[in-house]
Amino acid sequence: MLLVSAAVLLVAVAAVRVSSRSGLPSLLIYLGLGVVMGQDGIGVRFNDAQLTQVLGYAALVVILAEGGLGTKWKEIRPAVPAAVALSTAGVAISVGVTAAAAHYLTGLDWRPSLIIGAVVSSTDAAAVFSVLRKVPLPARLNGVLEAESGFNDAPVVILVVAFSSAGPVDHWYVLIATIAAELAIGAAVGLAVGKLGALALRHVALPASGLYPIAVMALAVLAYAGGALAHGSGFLAVYLASLVLGNAALPHRPATRGFAEGVAWLAQIGMFVLLGLLVNPRELGEDLIPAIVIGVALTLVARPLSVTATLAPLRIRWREQVLLSWAGLRGAVPIVLATIPVVHQVADSHRIFNIVFVLVIVSTLVQGPTLPWLATRLRLGTPEAAADLGIESAPLERLRGHLLSVSIPERSRMHGVEVGELRLPSGSGVTLVVREGKSFVPGPETVLRRGDELLVVATDQVRDAAERRLRAVGSGGKLAGWLGTPAEDRRRT
Repeated sequence: MLLVSAAVLLVAVAAVRVSSRSGLPSLLIYLGLGVVMGQDGIGVRFNDAQLTQVLGYAALVVILAEGGLGTKWKEIRPAVPAAVALSTAGVAISVGVTAAAAHYLTGLDWRPSLIIGAVVSSTDAAAVFSVLRKVPLPARLNGVLEAESGFNDAPVVILVVAFSSAGPVDHWYVLIATIAAELAIGAAVGLAVGKLGALALRHVALPASGLYPIAVMALAVLAYAGGALAHGSGFLAVYLASLVLGNAALPHRPATRGFAEGVAWLAQIGMFVLLGLLVNPRELGEDLIPAIVIGVALTLVARPLSVTATLAPLRIRWREQVLLSWAGLRGAVPIVLATIPVVHQVADSHRIFNIVFVLVIVSTLVQGPTLPWLATRLRLGTPEAAADLGIESAPLERLRGHLLSVSIPERSRMHGVEVGELRLPSGSGVTLVVREGKSFVPGPETVLRRGDELLVVATDQVRDAAERRLRAVGSGGKLAGWLGTPAEDRRRT
């Protein structure tokens, strides 16, 4: 069993290379691995929907945590109103239109139709984070899609559970009040855990650098558990807590993000393979046509209508609305949510799962590879911006200072800047430069080059100001602060 697990993991890692070249989210290959290993393939028998749901929730927590840690608040802040509108009113419109299409076009009863409408109305964080970061979209559109994928899981889970529960569905105003309360509680818990966790990690020097990534992931899980115990949205709590932690000046931040990315890949691989094991390919044939019909209604009617209705008042241009409509990527989240009616033993629950599974596969095959093409046709691609600096911080508790390790990437505007032109705040300075494997102490006239590694020492009082200045020079050059950075120029325009 260990040999099989290791082989699957190695094949899954190699599959990332294939998916990066083809533009397809790697979930298709992972799901395929699960199907091949299943009872119609190698013969592994697995039909525990409840265990799949529990493990799927755990994987989603890790994936949302990685997404929050890797999201820059300054980029998504202008997009938050649009993301919130899509995650609330947009979800409601999408559920209604998709459920009506499922009921009238495929003959499903209203309860299964509503469940399918709710399940597929959630965009997938893993698919969005993996595909969109390879597409050179404007920062605002990236921000809307990333924030939406982090926000919309919460209301969708509430709707799916409500529609799957025994007995009559609550009145619409009860559902709205429940969703609003759970979102508010989840947001409060997530922000509190993120703020307090960042404060603690910045003032407590742990004995080993490898403990910081573990502590950050533990805080993300704590946010989910705290939100769930408080009868709030644990998914929203973990995303907001991770967003706060990812944008705080934490020690060993690049190492933390690298660790979170690795754990998130492992969670994706395990979740997708498990979902592939759960499906029975022989049962998918009869649900192929209904899945395609519902998928077409979702992609060409429900999603565009929800985008237009919610974003038109926010003065989002029509070209951006078209791209946002097409970029509503589905992935493992809808398939995991489709296990909820199976666990609740809803009538036609296995058919619901099969329809959702086929719909996700087909929409991923169509939408993922065509997204870069559509962005180019709509003239929404953006030129590559200057790469952000890699800055890692280690606290010097006894000296009441911080040691910043700065990496200058290839596309950094710090290339060609003299050390004296950095204009670091008083109480900080560049103490060492590593270039091509050789170390030397720089002078004020030392010219920095791409690929250099810098060691910057800063006191506690100016540590944040020093990092801000370094990042400003990295994105705007030596005149940053006088002429402004490109991002600041765009905001002024």
